[in-house]
Amino acid sequence: MALGLYFDCGFAPDVYDESMRQLAQAGAGYGEIPGLLFHCAMEAGECIRVFDVWESMEHFQKFAETLLPILSKLGAAPGEPQVGTVLNMRNG
Repeated sequence: MALGLYFDCGFAPDVYDESMRQLAQAGAGYGEIPGLLFHCAMEAGECIRVFDVWESMEHFQKFAETLLPILSKLGAAPGEPQVGTVLNMRNG
């Protein structure tokens, strides 16, 4: 069963953009990440909120091995996500 992970206000928009650039350079750009079903980054004033849907926690944890060092280097602190089972996901 898919899991939703919600990160509330972990970093500024410019840090998000740079993290995406560095993830792509590391071969982990969105579209290239095993187990990631959906990614949404929402700008809320001076911070980014992220909601992802993953096939499993193991998939997310594997991605986090690449993501967290990048965020740390950029001075970002995403904190612990809210995690829940996804009951319904659709487009439109």
